[in-house]
Amino acid sequence: MILPPVLKSGDTVALVATARSVAREGMQPAISLLRSWGLKVTESSNLYASWNQFAGTDSQRTTDLQQALDDEKVKAVLFARGGYGTVRIVDQIDFSSFCKKPKWLIGFSDITVLHAHINQLLGIATLHAPLALTLPDAPAEVHQQLYDILFHGKIPVQTVVPHPLNKTGEVTAEIVGGNLSVLYSLGGSKSALNTEGKILFIEDIGEYRYHLDRMMMFLKRSGMLNSLKGLIVGAMTDINDYSGYPVPFGKDAYEIVASHAQEFNYPVCYGFPAGHIAGNHPLITGGTYRLCVNATYVELAGSLAS
Repeated sequence: MILPPVLKSGDTVALVATARSVAREGMQPAISLLRSWGLKVTESSNLYASWNQFAGTDSQRTTDLQQALDDEKVKAVLFARGGYGTVRIVDQIDFSSFCKKPKWLIGFSDITVLHAHINQLLGIATLHAPLALTLPDAPAEVHQQLYDILFHGKIPVQTVVPHPLNKTGEVTAEIVGGNLSVLYSLGGSKSALNTEGKILFIEDIGEYRYHLDRMMMFLKRSGMLNSLKGLIVGAMTDINDYSGYPVPFGKDAYEIVASHAQEFNYPVCYGFPAGHIAGNHPLITGGTYRLCVNATYVELAGSLAS
């Protein structure tokens, strides 16, 4: 996996919206933070455009991402927000310039489309981390970790409180994944991940419990769980029963995941601090990490060596 180069003071970061629309005032805190890191910030031409729920038409969003990828002055792209829309434009993007001179693409949620597509088809690592809309509200620890990755090539060691559903073990492999709903939606497409020999990371928000079970069934039946090296389950935020049906599903989010993963012989970590939470710690999707899960602690450590 190819890893983009680190940033330095004076480099330019582009803000690009490929999904839902954003307001100008919503971007200002992130712009101020990036400038405090010594970075120049360029706002894409259609950043504040609006077309129905989207940040401009498909054509406008495609143009903005394409320009950011092709512009040699832009050394990283921070996506504005998630929601939905990136999958509508991914097949229109020409990645040839990006492949010649990779740059960090930073975001999560709907940006999982790009993480999967680029990791799987291009062999280039990306950065699962807060979006421009959520980054300013992240704790200082997350800011520092993101800064250390981008500027110093230093991946922090993440320690996680053990969870009773964890499965113990130690493995070293590439991490792939992101938002489970997005990964599920990519099934059967050219952007779908081959998870064989990988550590799969999943997180989600706002899904019904029965649908979480449906998505986990898809991962199992499609073979995406069978040949993993490990599984990391991040935040499962607001995963609730369907209010229109009186009988509860009977399991919470982590119990649902565990019911599908428990038969496999690899380490599983629940409660990793990444996803739709304030403390959304950065993960290099496509990066190589060592995952150690035992009864007393969980540790995830990686390096920027490609």
